[in-house]
Amino acid sequence: MTKSITITVRYFAAHREITGCSDETLFLAPGTTVGALWEMLTERYPRLAGYSGRLLFAVNQEFAASDHTLRDGDEVAFIPPVSGGALQPFVVTPDPLDPAPLVALVQAPDMGAIVTFVGVVRDNFGGRKTAFLEYEAYPGMAEAVLAQIAAEARARWQTGAIAVHHRIGRLEIGEMAVLVVVAAPHRREAFAAAEWIMDRIKEVAPIWKKEHWADGDAEWVGNEKERKR
Repeated sequence: MTKSITITVRYFAAHREITGCSDETLFLAPGTTVGALWEMLTERYPRLAGYSGRLLFAVNQEFAASDHTLRDGDEVAFIPPVSGGALQPFVVTPDPLDPAPLVALVQAPDMGAIVTFVGVVRDNFGGRKTAFLEYEAYPGMAEAVLAQIAAEARARWQTGAIAVHHRIGRLEIGEMAVLVVVAAPHRREAFAAAEWIMDRIKEVAPIWKKEHWADGDAEWVGNEKERKR
């Protein structure tokens, strides 16, 4: 007989009111995923089904995708929309980036591949030492351009959902500057779309980068394709 695993589910806000409890302990079959657990809970508490497709998953206080396999002792939370609203796919923000919520956002049962590209601030360019980067954007227009680029990519490669988040402000070495997450039926299309999206962002999005060098100099970066690597 296969031994079950024990997990704790935490409920917040409207979910707590629907279930009538703030947490409960469940015994699940080994191999159960977060998504499968959510489906089980919507059968037990039918009103939860209204939140399907507009919530985030968390395991042990970290965001997780719906196909994350649960382990014995895990704590699971299903995060309903917060006061700022549902997670948006195209965002320009001064806040740190996190790929896990975007993976959960684009994931779908008919998508066999999810490609995540993370642009990270590196400590050099063209043999010159970098101290930090500074990004500036025309936020409203930039977000609209990101959405348009994604729409063109979906049409060109027949992908599923796409999400793009871009940082602005001062970024230190090692911080994430941009996230491009693409879901597609197959990996080839997902990889191709992600690469093209990143190239187009650098070409047309109203987002500007200023490179601050370790020697104290600084310069606004123009067309990066013309720069020496």
